[in-house]
Amino acid sequence: MKEKCGKICIYQKNIVILPHFLNDNTKFFFYDMDEQMVIAHNLKRYREANGCTQEHVANYLNVGRSAYANYESGDRACPLRVLEKLADLYGCDAYAFFQEDTRVVDNMLTTAFRVNNVSSEDLVQIAAFKRVVKNYLMMDNMLKK
Repeated sequence: MKEKCGKICIYQKNIVILPHFLNDNTKFFFYDMDEQMVIAHNLKRYREANGCTQEHVANYLNVGRSAYANYESGDRACPLRVLEKLADLYGCDAYAFFQEDTRVVDNMLTTAFRVNNVSSEDLVQIAAFKRVVKNYLMMDNMLKK
């Protein structure tokens, strides 16, 4: 039986993001309040480095601008599915948003490219292209080992 959920709960100092559908095999995603602020800071850095506005990113994610602004400010936990879509858009792995070391994030940002006057459809195509490149590089690294 699937139960629609998608709620964010805070238990003690941990944030629990419940998946959109719950069943017997459901896995939960936990991160603490400090990580939420690291993620929020990195979301803003990646967005700015790629020359996107909050409105562009919100449209790409199919969420309201205020909801996305809450992710960037740390007022609201960013769901894993959103982090995965943003990772595709910015051409990085989702774990990059959890990086506290600014040097690691700065190195990843050197590959960012700025675009102006893009539509939501353009962002979808850019994300698809970056996902292909990211997967190619990951496969290439695996074959070298």
